[in-house]
Amino acid sequence: MRKFSLLDHELIPKHEIMSEEDLKTVLKMYNIGKEQLPKIKVDDPVIQEIGAQAGEVVKITRNSQTAGEAYYYRLVIA
Repeated sequence: MRKFSLLDHELIPKHEIMSEEDLKTVLKMYNIGKEQLPKIKVDDPVIQEIGAQAGEVVKITRNSQTAGEAYYYRLVIA
């Protein structure tokens, strides 16, 4: 029996854990620190599914009618 994946649902955008190198680029681009990013709890179902840990940053890719794809960044907290 196949386990249901939240990420397979059409309303759930793509979530991925960012590498340190990619994170540095984003933080420099926006001239902010990691703690200034919006937060997401470690017990969020999608965060649990992708295996993100507190302190990591997740990149969320959403489809946008105007921009094609829009990127959002969330700091995982306990």
